[in-house]
Amino acid sequence: MGRRPRDEEADRAAIRAAADRLLAGTPLHSQAGKLTASELITESELRRDVVYRHTDLIQEFQARAKAQDSIPTAMQELADENRQLRSEADDLTVELRREQAKNKTMCMIIAELSCDLEQAKAELAGVSGVTVLPSRR
Repeated sequence: MGRRPRDEEADRAAIRAAADRLLAGTPLHSQAGKLTASELITESELRRDVVYRHTDLIQEFQARAKAQDSIPTAMQELADENRQLRSEADDLTVELRREQAKNKTMCMIIAELSCDLEQAKAELAGVSGVTVLPSRR
């Protein structure tokens, strides 16, 4: 009883589909989505030795990747958007820090003014002999 022979056409179809997904920037199994032979192997979900039996497909993939500047258009757009969003997030973080500092200063001012108000009420009550009624709040 030997092993069942591999379906070469199914392997080739899997490699072609993986190459198309990587070049389109829509990988299903590759985390990085880079246009390398290793990523092609990962994306095809075939063993390394199986993929390397089809050197013509690897060379075709590498040629297409080189013609595409080695970065899929969709991945480049995502990278650009990511850079822009990170920059905006950094700007918002700086603005948040400034607002937190302002808030802290205002809280200190409110506390001090509240103490001054209580002190003024106490002085007023002591000097005039008039009892200050509590507010109806």
